[in-house]
Amino acid sequence: MLVSEPAEPPIPDGLLLRIYRVAVLTRAVDHQLWLLSRQGRAGFVLTARGHEVAQIASAAAMRRGHDSAWCYYRDMGVGIALGVTPYEILLGGLARGADPHSGARQLTMHLSSPSLRIGSISSAIAAHIPHAVGAAYAARVRGEDSVAMCWFGDGAASEGATHEAMNLAGVHRLPVVFLCENNRLAISVPLALQMPVERVSDRASAYAMPGESVDGTDAEAVFTATRAAVERARGGGGPSLLELRVPRITPHSSQDDDAYRSAEQRAAAAAADPLPRLRETLIERGMLAVDEDERMVREAREQVVADEDLALAMPEPLPERARRWLYAGDPPHGGVTLPARYANWTGVFDG
Repeated sequence: MLVSEPAEPPIPDGLLLRIYRVAVLTRAVDHQLWLLSRQGRAGFVLTARGHEVAQIASAAAMRRGHDSAWCYYRDMGVGIALGVTPYEILLGGLARGADPHSGARQLTMHLSSPSLRIGSISSAIAAHIPHAVGAAYAARVRGEDSVAMCWFGDGAASEGATHEAMNLAGVHRLPVVFLCENNRLAISVPLALQMPVERVSDRASAYAMPGESVDGTDAEAVFTATRAAVERARGGGGPSLLELRVPRITPHSSQDDDAYRSAEQRAAAAAADPLPRLRETLIERGMLAVDEDERMVREAREQVVADEDLALAMPEPLPERARRWLYAGDPPHGGVTLPARYANWTGVFDG
């Protein structure tokens, strides 16, 4: 097991700023959904706050539209990084019939996009991890050089499906990268009561794959470690397990009061917020001016509020359509008219 803490890993010019820009937008969507939930207009909400920089930086190491993404319910940053628009996320969060990911059948942030190669998100913890391994196996059978990227939380690391999937990936040396977003809480259960080892990455050796623990609040470290794992998988070197150590700044969900954490623990999580850290890095390197940052944050909020207004104006799903697409037929992917500002939206990637 490796513990990676590089000071200044190499990263393509402009990418760090794009990661920050997408993180600011993700935070704005996250905040608005939380408000909508508190107002009773959006249902169950699970936020990405504290995770988003790690999500976006790791997604940036993929080949967009070529590699497949297998996410869990907190991975808003991955979705937006790959090209899902805030408008689509708000359509789902507000349960509008135009939601292109499930037609409002799924919970908030349960994405599914064939065009972006994002597999349907499952509410069942760890259910998507064997799917990611299946996608990696299919890529090998088809002779493709695509990599399956699979994100999950530390709670999922204790599920049997996770071990079965990693074991199969290790046996067949499949092109899959496992990324555990470890915030040290499986809802309310602390890491010490979930597993007897200090780091999730310690388990990698059981499956004969490299394991690396990375500071998930360091965008450069996350990108560098993920890029190496992706290149290894694409080159035939087999799977990897990356542990991204991140804070969970909010309660588990909009229906959780977070009473199991002390005020000191909640304050420590807030102090580890990766967004200010990345902002300061960019300003120190002359890649971002303070006034430019303020404008970016303001415009992101305005953009999300405008998307919210458009989504709220859309009709709710028709009851007679509730049973469509359950077993057969064309799924409700696509067909949504996006605001003009998203005509060339490519997420964190330089379109």
